[in-house]
Amino acid sequence: MAEDTALPNDFFAEARTTRLILSQIADKWSVMILTILCSGPARFNAIKKRLDGITHKALTEALRRLERNGLLIRTVLSTSPVAVEYSITELGHSLREPFSALYKWSLEHSSEVIEAQQRYDNRSQGST
Repeated sequence: MAEDTALPNDFFAEARTTRLILSQIADKWSVMILTILCSGPARFNAIKKRLDGITHKALTEALRRLERNGLLIRTVLSTSPVAVEYSITELGHSLREPFSALYKWSLEHSSEVIEAQQRYDNRSQGST
């Protein structure tokens, strides 16, 4: 029996919406930042230290994007000097399970992905 492969009428509208959201929350830095904040609030420099390789600018942009999307909260602490702390929202916590599944998948399949990359690179080098 053939499977119905027709796309639902609202597929393209849904795809537009999900594409915009995924582009905001599913990049490598956002996933890593949210993973860090799942364990508790953290200050900017503490987050930066845990994210080897992220620039000050990239971290600032990612934090602003995550705040704008309701996934984290920025709190100004009345300390001397003034400090800022970031914490994850309930909406942000709702990503914990899917991110954990993605992390687990990447651990389980990393060798397969690396082998595929090597096959592709070897094939590509031979065709130039």
